[in-house]
Amino acid sequence: MKFARVGPHGAEIPVLVHEQRLFSLQSLTADIDGAFLATGGPAKAAAALAAGELTEVPADGVRYGAPIARPSAVIGIGQNYAAHAAESGSLPPEQPIIFLKTPNTVSGPNDPVTIPHRSTKTDWEVELGVVIGKTASYLDSKEAAREYIAGYVTVNDLSERDFQINISGGQWSKGKNFPGFCPTGPYLVTPDEVDAGNLRLSSWVNGEPRQNSTTSGMVFDVETLIHDLSQYLVLEPGDLICTGTPEGVALSGRFPYLKAGDVLEIEVEGLGRQRQDFLS
Repeated sequence: MKFARVGPHGAEIPVLVHEQRLFSLQSLTADIDGAFLATGGPAKAAAALAAGELTEVPADGVRYGAPIARPSAVIGIGQNYAAHAAESGSLPPEQPIIFLKTPNTVSGPNDPVTIPHRSTKTDWEVELGVVIGKTASYLDSKEAAREYIAGYVTVNDLSERDFQINISGGQWSKGKNFPGFCPTGPYLVTPDEVDAGNLRLSSWVNGEPRQNSTTSGMVFDVETLIHDLSQYLVLEPGDLICTGTPEGVALSGRFPYLKAGDVLEIEVEGLGRQRQDFLS
């Protein structure tokens, strides 16, 4: 199943996406959030669709918001592809590298993004995002982690590299948390429809290809990440994990950084495509 949230910013409605048609979930839930995911919302939505109980809403010209309402936590994983670690000047990590993005960075997949003040190194990162479906703490194994996955999303972990690396004081957060720096969606796709270990990730700047890899290149797979994170923090329903980006970013030195007027497009196979126009 695919879920989405459509409508004006701050007034999105939850919908189920079926055969390119949108069906309102307002009779079942106020939003696609942690409570919906943790209380069997997806199964209830499927049953309501099968029973013909959902009302279709117009699909043409709608704005897509992030497919999950504001998560309690957005957790980034650094250098989780060996080739990206190499282009960053590092060896592949021996343990998952974790950083946090504030929840207010989450935006719609096609919303414009403003280049931060004083920024000269705003960079793109296409990533597989994982949404948590129920509370996870001290999981026993990576195999156990699978039942805690509500679904997958396309994520752009935008980063300002100068702020992240050079004036960071050793942490990455200064370069990760500007408004709109985590475009998410358009869809939340349930795990039964996703082979998370073999999805193509792609990005383009002004129509020119940048990234073209697959999730098979992850250093730590999704289940390993969830299990590891659960040993150090409590994952709550609706939380978002950004699992890392493959090679082909501006930090590599092969491409210019983003500037006002640029158009960035990213896509994760089966999870939908994004487009951001960059503003000054």
